[in-house]
Amino acid sequence: MPHFYANESANDFDLVYEVVQTLVSSRDAEQTLDRSLRHLSSALGWRSAFIAVAEPSGYLAGFCSTGLSEGWRERVRFLPDEGVVGRIHSSDSPIIVPEIHDEHFLADRFGTANELDGDHIALLGTPIRHEGRPLGVLVAFCENRDGTRAFANDLQLMKVVAAPMGQALLLNREAMNKGGYREQVCRRPQKENHPLRNIENAVGYSPSMQRVFAQVHQVAPARATVLLRGESGTGKELIARAIYSLSRRNDQPFVSVNCAALSETLLESELFGHEKGAFTGAQSQRKGRFELAHGGTLFLDEIGDISPSFQAKLLRVLQEREFERVGGATPVRVDVRLIVATNRNLERMVKEGEFRADLYYRINVVSIRLPPLRERREDIPALGQYFLDRFNRDNGRSLRFTEGALKVLSGCYWAGNVRELENCVERTATMALHDSIDRLSFLCEMDKCLTQGLHDIEREDAVRPGRSANAAASEEITPTVSVDAGHESARFALPSRNDRPQGERERLIWAMERCGWVQAKAARLLGITPRQIGYALRKNGIELRRF
Repeated sequence: MPHFYANESANDFDLVYEVVQTLVSSRDAEQTLDRSLRHLSSALGWRSAFIAVAEPSGYLAGFCSTGLSEGWRERVRFLPDEGVVGRIHSSDSPIIVPEIHDEHFLADRFGTANELDGDHIALLGTPIRHEGRPLGVLVAFCENRDGTRAFANDLQLMKVVAAPMGQALLLNREAMNKGGYREQVCRRPQKENHPLRNIENAVGYSPSMQRVFAQVHQVAPARATVLLRGESGTGKELIARAIYSLSRRNDQPFVSVNCAALSETLLESELFGHEKGAFTGAQSQRKGRFELAHGGTLFLDEIGDISPSFQAKLLRVLQEREFERVGGATPVRVDVRLIVATNRNLERMVKEGEFRADLYYRINVVSIRLPPLRERREDIPALGQYFLDRFNRDNGRSLRFTEGALKVLSGCYWAGNVRELENCVERTATMALHDSIDRLSFLCEMDKCLTQGLHDIEREDAVRPGRSANAAASEEITPTVSVDAGHESARFALPSRNDRPQGERERLIWAMERCGWVQAKAARLLGITPRQIGYALRKNGIELRRF
């Protein structure tokens, strides 16, 4: 028996003995750890406690708990270095926080569930390891009403019982990897039976993205046409490539076409190819994207933007799997797996006669909706870290986010979704003067982020695009942008919420008129790139005016 017990009371010795006996009494690790946790909590007077285990994804996820309210698993989920719980795991060291309300990250996460009600709640935490291998974290919340309670003895007991807990977790992991102990798996809630789904280069541990990943794995082996739906910037092409990679056609070509980027004439030639002499400049025969994708997968992005006349031509190809090149008369047969994507409401377009109903039914075989970033905020810290890690690799930097920075990212509306988050992280990292990126490093904290120029958020409680929850809580300031107009510096203010033009088309025209129909200046005014405003102008059918 370790020398530690020589100076401890008999009660402490008995408690440790009972916990160890509980842990070795059954192969069901979840049951024994749950009982041990309740026993420790009762004997030591803890308010609540939980055990979080390290997942292959890198996250710390809740395994069992006592004293926490319903939905605790959603709150007990941390990045390896996120908050005090993540630091316990990454540093492999125990921690005592005498006043948990000073740790805003945890106070925000658990306080909303009334689990930290009352004054002077302390946190005790210790890593769970086996033979030096980190497996998880044991955390307890304790009352400290007079602020003088010493927790050294509690923490020492936690460190002692963490060793047999690590043994139990290791045995459980090995058994699950071998497919054993089926009774343990069947006893868990259905949603926890499924392993975490992963897709290469995609970050998504939230329930909504896990459902997307599960659908991807399910539809990939089939030949069925897939319709990807979601707002701009949600990662539709990434998911399309994932379906291709997991399909039986992954050794054949993957060909991608953005339908919105091409006029109808160019789109027909791009998709179907052309014969020599079909039009001016056609000096030789050219295969189209359908032919190039033969045997593989063709991804048509922004399919909701094609014209009604071209919809009829596309429908014929999908029905008969053959077409003629532009300027040709010989049918060309192809075998392609089709994946299409759109950010538009196709059902409404069908009702209004803008999209053919027969084409809609042809492409809407399997539909996968990609949630906007604001519907999966729990993924934002991991996504931000992913983009920052990539920036560090590409630029030889060692930047890191503070907790305050991650809170800013998590609080923004992200109207541009993952693409906007990626740009924000890259911009902030590029301008960072130190290795630590904090809350004040972001433009939105200085009221200089103008993403809201092209988006109108109707919900009064929604955070403005490009503004964090902290910035949104303060008095709204109408941002202004200096635009070089010839030899003068004309200062234009974005219209306020009440008087600015409604609708994307109207806002585009407003910006272009303010800037003399110079796209680059209008893009700066609206806080977007020239390429983005060019695409938006084409999509909305706005012709450029020349002066």
